[in-house]
Amino acid sequence: MTWRMTFFCLLAVAMALPARAQSGPVRSDQEVLVQIERDWDAAFRRNDAAFIDGILADEFVVTYDDGSRGDRAKELALAVSFNQKVDSSTQDEFIVKEYGNTAIVWFTLHLVGPSKGQTLALNYRFVDVFVLRDARWQCVSSQSTRISAP
Repeated sequence: MTWRMTFFCLLAVAMALPARAQSGPVRSDQEVLVQIERDWDAAFRRNDAAFIDGILADEFVVTYDDGSRGDRAKELALAVSFNQKVDSSTQDEFIVKEYGNTAIVWFTLHLVGPSKGQTLALNYRFVDVFVLRDARWQCVSSQSTRISAP
């Protein structure tokens, strides 16, 4: 074999290999969005507005369980001022649907904590709408509805 043939064979092999090794398994968009929801919940409870700031789009609109609406600034202010004791917070019943660069996430949030000397359990259903921008998911809309215990 000539040196050119060897060079082109090596080049073909190099191009067929991945550009770099992955540090872990590749996660699907659905897995990424579920993790964002879990991280958002944890960030809210620890008053981590900086984390939440990275998730919310500039045009974010939220409809709270009492029917009132808020925007990005209000949601961040609520995250900073959150001071309620939560003994447990769990999310389940995730449904994630993608429509191009848009995704909708439905899930149920279960909160347990003290209130006036009693243990209070609250359940909410959420619908969050995300848009993929610059290779990251940003939430543009959120709505919560309080539901009775299952």
